[in-house]
Amino acid sequence: MLAEIHAQFRELVGILKAFHLGIIFELVANLVILYAICKALDVCEKSISNRILAADKNSQAAKIVTIINKIIKFTLFFIMFAGFLQTHGYSVSSLIAGFGITGLAVGFAANTTLSNVFGTISIIADKSFKIGDYIKVGVYEGTVESINMRSTKIRTLDNFLTVIPNSMIANTEVVNVTACHRRRIFETFGVTYDTPNEKLEQAVKILEGILEQTQEISKDYVVFVETLDASSINIKVHAYVKTKVWAKYVKEREKFILEAVKRFREAGIDFAFPSRTIYMAKGSDEN
Repeated sequence: MLAEIHAQFRELVGILKAFHLGIIFELVANLVILYAICKALDVCEKSISNRILAADKNSQAAKIVTIINKIIKFTLFFIMFAGFLQTHGYSVSSLIAGFGITGLAVGFAANTTLSNVFGTISIIADKSFKIGDYIKVGVYEGTVESINMRSTKIRTLDNFLTVIPNSMIANTEVVNVTACHRRRIFETFGVTYDTPNEKLEQAVKILEGILEQTQEISKDYVVFVETLDASSINIKVHAYVKTKVWAKYVKEREKFILEAVKRFREAGIDFAFPSRTIYMAKGSDEN
């Protein structure tokens, strides 16, 4: 009886070996484990991303978490696959060499794409700007509308949508205008050379008075006679408007200039304009 059971068992084992069911069961087990690990990584990714977005809903750091998650998944898959082949007598070294050659070829072919991806990581890591910021990149400037893995889209003042590769942004000077706390007024008022001394001093006091009375202008302003130009005495104004919004800044700057022109005219102070005086020498032999 036992001999018959033993014979049937050996026959069953032979059938399993013939159909390689052991390898199939092992492969299925590895896939189940890999699936469970991937699901755990997805849960971790979602949790970390939610925390990042809760702190800043426009933060792009969540995209880095997604990239890292995909890299970890691919690495785990490759390790488990290589280990499975090595266990069953297959050469892993040739597989790794093949991946190396393939990766090199893909790297050369996708050089621009990879540069943009690393440029995206650089932008997110530096936190140089975010969606909604007004930035200047080279000859382009506008409001950032989106940041993806390949490019950044900005809406210019002409309402054109400009798409800039992230590799270019990563290697170019970026000016984040939105990050400023206030905007600067840096104006020159040129008065004529025949302006009396007391009028020149009055001009400086007029400009200081306007700045002092304007609530939207910070009180750390400076007004001074800068230089003697070719056709004018230049008075320089250096002040800051308490806003980062461009439209509000230009209106406050406009109010200041209009008020300065009005008060200068009331005080009888003339603005200079480019001019040249020519003196004609009288000839010695003239009768």
